[in-house]
Amino acid sequence: MSPKIKPAPLPPDTLIGGYRVVRRLAAGGFGVVYLAIDGEGQQVAIKEYLPASLATRGVGELAPKVAPEKLSLYRLGLKSFFEEGRSLAQISHASVVSVLNFFRENETVYMVMNYLEGASLQDFIITARDLKAEKVFRESTIRSLFDEILRGLRIVHQHKMLHLDIKPANIFITDDNRAVMIDFGAAREVLSKEGNFIRPMYTPGFAAPEMYRRDAQMGPWTDIYAIGACIYACMQGFPPNEAPQRTEKDRLSLALTKLRGIYSDNLIEVVEWCMALDPLSRPQSVFALQKELAREGERRYTKLTVAEKMRLQLDTLVSDTKKNVQKMGEATGIGVKPK
Repeated sequence: MSPKIKPAPLPPDTLIGGYRVVRRLAAGGFGVVYLAIDGEGQQVAIKEYLPASLATRGVGELAPKVAPEKLSLYRLGLKSFFEEGRSLAQISHASVVSVLNFFRENETVYMVMNYLEGASLQDFIITARDLKAEKVFRESTIRSLFDEILRGLRIVHQHKMLHLDIKPANIFITDDNRAVMIDFGAAREVLSKEGNFIRPMYTPGFAAPEMYRRDAQMGPWTDIYAIGACIYACMQGFPPNEAPQRTEKDRLSLALTKLRGIYSDNLIEVVEWCMALDPLSRPQSVFALQKELAREGERRYTKLTVAEKMRLQLDTLVSDTKKNVQKMGEATGIGVKPK
């Protein structure tokens, strides 16, 4: 298969749904994210459904072109993307990206979200990892960060939604000190299970084993596996081995053993529990995990927010890495405001 030309993004100053496109922030396999300005002059992020495997679009054109044989699959993903926007718009939680509006135009769908300024957890991990410190993050920081994320995820699950793409690049630490889950994966999930093509839809290391099987039952436990993998990445500085590798030869316990004494046995056990290959052996609900994470919470620095704690740990190298974080933040599709 020859590599396809990616569909062209909408040009700056394009008007869609009463918003003016400023520039493209990011593009993935399933869509493009733009920085845009609303009628009041406020900045927003707009995500456009535009799956590169199903649609093309020429420079300066507005509507995507879809080959007839791909139309039913394109519409299936579109419906899933639209329903995700509708569900997210009903959720109001500090740790879940705010969907302000969603609309159909140019034969596709647009999701309007808060424009966040800050950096992703992935940026923080890479920055901390480059320090070559014994710990990537303190245990107290990890516990507070994931306590915040799990509060949001619990609400998402109560709305009968799954995130399905939790990873450090999709956990955003804002300049006003919030940890926010971004970039939900419903359209990606629907498209990966349909049609005769299986593409690498998932981020290796963070996708649960059941995501690799067509017939497997997804549930809260699928997102919980990804949370465990994110905690692992905060401890090790790198993602865990991907699920298919682990199914053949599981080195997770061995990798975690090396962290004993650096992190509490309880935190190490929590990661093993979340990342059990058998879905039934994992926490079955966010609440079950929250209880365990809160059990040994270190109560030092309780007056500091998660982001302040992270910045305390990273303040020694912020000046060196400001430019890197700026670049990486733009690559994640969320704006980064230089300090």
